[in-house]
Amino acid sequence: MQEVVLEDVGLLLVRAPAGLLLAAHGTQKLFGWFGGDGPEATGRGFESLGYSRGKAMAVLAGLTELAAGLGLALGLLTPLAAAGVIGIMINAAVAAHGANGLWAQNGGYEYPLVLGTLAAGFAVHGPGRVAVDHAYGYAETGLWWGLGAIALGVVTAAGSLAGRRAPAGSAPPEPAGPSEPAARAS
Repeated sequence: MQEVVLEDVGLLLVRAPAGLLLAAHGTQKLFGWFGGDGPEATGRGFESLGYSRGKAMAVLAGLTELAAGLGLALGLLTPLAAAGVIGIMINAAVAAHGANGLWAQNGGYEYPLVLGTLAAGFAVHGPGRVAVDHAYGYAETGLWWGLGAIALGVVTAAGSLAGRRAPAGSAPPEPAGPSEPAARAS
């Protein structure tokens, strides 16, 4: 049996709170726990972001956050959990926060970017020895596993985002007039 080293403890100290907080976000959507809105109200929010069948999307997002967050926290099927985190965080960054820029204090995508990046790092590096994967001898790590997890997350996010329509209340940009530079229209 390999000895647990400081690196493994450090990985756990990053992995566990990030995963548990994401799992808690999932329970907010699914059950209304921790001040969440539950699936009905969260579904209306998803519809306002342009997703059809908002309640179903809220349940899917909640289940993904719960399962991927717990997987990350426990170090369980880490590449798959990381792919789930990456996919859901790309959706959050683009659909819910993208228009607000980077910084969280402005409603931006800073938090989804950090969680998605952490997940990608764990997919490449692995969860460390203080993890369910290690306890059961499942140690699928390395660059190719990481790239595979990132690709799976990106593909699932792209599929979900592709089905969105223009969010309620948004208007397409007006074309530039004859005296305005074309760059201002974008």
